[in-house]
Amino acid sequence: MKNLAFLTVLLSLVLIISCDKDENDVSEKFKNLTGSEWASDSLLVNGADASGPGGLLESFKGNAKFNEDGTGEFGGYTGTWQFSPDEKNLIITTVSLPFPLTTTIVELTAVSLKVTTGFPNPADPENELKIRMTFKAV
Repeated sequence: MKNLAFLTVLLSLVLIISCDKDENDVSEKFKNLTGSEWASDSLLVNGADASGPGGLLESFKGNAKFNEDGTGEFGGYTGTWQFSPDEKNLIITTVSLPFPLTTTIVELTAVSLKVTTGFPNPADPENELKIRMTFKAV
């Protein structure tokens, strides 16, 4: 009977510890990204503003919201988001883009989000467009 009581207590402790770990398992990057709404600050292509009318990044202008369930709104787009396994990249998928947009996270804090990526240049296929997007927490 003592063994059964000991086993019950041991299993209860393991269950409690594993539940506590799940709550703390959320990374700092996840908390920062989902903890705020983000307002676009600068949207650059090859160092020039591309957020104006007709600009390549016009549809990313505005606010972005990354929900905890992996859905979100990204300026004029809605879709899903995820981190790469090492959390160095942010991947946005939307039906409005022909393929998932994979960006490199340059900075992600509670108040600042900066990402970069390359995009095929239809005018010069050998030199991709260099995109840099920065956002501030609202």
